Amino acid sequence: MEFEDLEPKNKLAKPKDLSSWGIAELEAYIARLQGEIARAQAAIDAKGKHRSAADAFFKK
Repeated sequence: MEFEDLEPKNKLAKPKDLSSWGIAELEAYIARLQGEIARAQAAIDAKGKHRSAADAFFKK
């Protein structure tokens, strides 16, 4: 086993320093993040549907 195998695969990014950002920049950043949240929620919903279908298929 290699040392790299022990490290987490999805490392969290360090929080951005928002202190120097203007209001318009912060609002645009929030809009981008909300877009990412919607995209992640859609992926969760799709995976949930696949799981439900698989559970129904393999249910005794």
